[in-house]
Order: sequence, then structure tokens, then C-alpha cells
Amino acid sequence: MIDKENVEVDEMSLLNDELVITYLQDNPNFFNKNPQLLTSLRLADANRGVVSLVERQQQMQRQKIQLLEEEITQLLSVASYNEQLFTVYNDLYLSLIESPDLSHFLTCLSDTTTQLLNLASFKLYLTNKDFEIGHESIVKGDCSDIISKRFEKNDYYFGRIQQAEKQAIFADQEVGSVVLIQLSEGEQCLGFIAISSNDAEHFTPSMDTLLLNQFRTLIAKLLIQQLLKIGL
Repeated sequence: MIDKENVEVDEMSLLNDELVITYLQDNPNFFNKNPQLLTSLRLADANRGVVSLVERQQQMQRQKIQLLEEEITQLLSVASYNEQLFTVYNDLYLSLIESPDLSHFLTCLSDTTTQLLNLASFKLYLTNKDFEIGHESIVKGDCSDIISKRFEKNDYYFGRIQQAEKQAIFADQEVGSVVLIQLSEGEQCLGFIAISSNDAEHFTPSMDTLLLNQFRTLIAKLLIQQLLKIGL
């Protein structure tokens, strides 16, 4: 059976809490008129037992300051990383523009990815299979199904891929997570770049594509120039 008396007490307690809250909101000068309450009120604290209202306010302020300091530290860390990343990309672009041939072009891309960006592997898949390019970064197998599946709605794919896709792109290399970047000229798909990390959580769908948009556009144009040099 429902204890009506306890229900009434709970409702009255809630009503009184609401009344107190409303009264204090409507009378912001209440504590100015009754300053003794600020030091005489005692509040339960999980870590310190019982504290005064002033101590609780000071504690909350310290917590807010700590959170702000952590946010500022994170922002500075991100800004520093983005600055380093921009420098790496800028140096890479200059090297790619000056590349004398396709092999040097691909080596610059691969070395920057694996050494400077500290990622596991760089691979390039080209849809045109009427030629042979002797570079370790070139994917030899057929990845047309991957293009249809992963680039159906977007020019990028971030995250994990299936075992068959890993084998097709990276062969027997260890793969945690990847970013797949479609390369295109107008409506024509040239292929895609695949970059892997051993960390399964490194590439995630929430990642920003601002720098990658520039990277994707420039790589496609420079790649076409290199392919034209060898008559493709």
C-alpha cells in the first residue's frame, strides 16, 4: 500500500524547496541583508564533511578555473599540432612540385606519411591499369569494389576496414585504422590514397577534413602531371 503520509511529506518538501529557490531568485539581495548566513550555513561535502557556503563557492570557483586551464592547455596543444602539421604539408607540397618523376613523387608522399607523420603505411591505388609502375606504394590488386563502397557518398573514409579490404590494399601489413582519400579530376575517379595507423582509434569519422581537402586537390593535379610525363 502507498503511504499517503510519506507522499504528502515528500510533496511538501519539494514544494518548500521550490518556494525557497523562487524566493532567492526573486530576492537577489537576500544575503546582502543577511550576511551572517553566508558563514553560518553548513553544507554536506563528500570529501570534506561539512563546509560553509563560502567554502563551497570557493571550491566551485577553483573547479571552474581548473577546467578552464585544462581547456586552454588542450587548445594550445591542438594549435601547436596544427602548426606542425601545416609546416609538414607545406614542405611536402614544395617537394612534390619539384619531383622530377613519378617514383620520386611517390617516395616523398610515402616518406612524409610514415616518417614525419608517424603513420604505418601509405598506399596509392590507380584506376588506370594499362601500365606498370614499379613503386612499393602502388596497390597492384583490384580495388574497384572498395571505391564503390567507401566513396559512395563522400570523398573520404575514416575508421576501420574489413579484412578483405586490408588484404587488397595493405597485403600483410598490420592495420588498425585508415583514412581513404579519393582522387579525382572532374567527374573522373583517378583512384585513392590509403593511409593506415596501427592504432585502431587514430582515424575516426569525426575527424576534420580542412587540410585534407587542400591535400586531395593538389595531389590529384600533380599526379596527373606525373602520369602525363610517362604517357598515361
